[in-house]
Amino acid sequence: MIFAKIDFINLLPFHIFIKKNIQSSQLKASIEYKKSYPSVITHKFKTRKVDSAFISSIASRNEKYLDFGIVAQDDVLSVLLIPGIEESDYQSKTSNALAKVLNLKGKVIIGDKALNFYHENRDLEKIDLAKEWKNRYNLPFVFAVLCFNANKKQLEMLTKNFNKKYIKIPQYILEQYSVRSGVSKKHILEYLKKIDYNLGIKEKRALKLFLKLTKEKGLL
Repeated sequence: MIFAKIDFINLLPFHIFIKKNIQSSQLKASIEYKKSYPSVITHKFKTRKVDSAFISSIASRNEKYLDFGIVAQDDVLSVLLIPGIEESDYQSKTSNALAKVLNLKGKVIIGDKALNFYHENRDLEKIDLAKEWKNRYNLPFVFAVLCFNANKKQLEMLTKNFNKKYIKIPQYILEQYSVRSGVSKKHILEYLKKIDYNLGIKEKRALKLFLKLTKEKGLL
């Protein structure tokens, strides 16, 4: 199974979990090798270059996926819009589409660089897009879902025992991500508390609504 990795902080607990639970050294190597940002991962998945991956919600229509993804119940801090001149973030089609669905104009920034921007620019006007979605629709926002082209049972076995509450992130890994992103270890841990991974009834309703709204706006 070739698993693609979105190399952002928000999936750090899951990647630590699978590292500990995958026995195959070849699969471990493939996960590290097939890593990139969301739009590239989505392209690799759509062209069947990888078997499974977290796919941007906007690209998940008609794909097979587990009840597992990247979810924000309220504010997320890592998907921001700076009001002003409209500018998309090339790394994520979902976040760009979310800004348009919410009828907000400005510069979209996502991922680790957005989290760093949030903490470095507390006084600058910015909109947390997940929180804005929550305010308007009283639903969480699903940024990505775990899709698969093959190996469903293997993927289910891999994810069924995951619980972020029991994942301890080693200090040396926190340090690596902190140095790379510019975000302090304290802020990384605070941020991860805002991320959920299970797709329940509300999350599925939110995903369905988002796909409906993007279709209405011609964004698919």
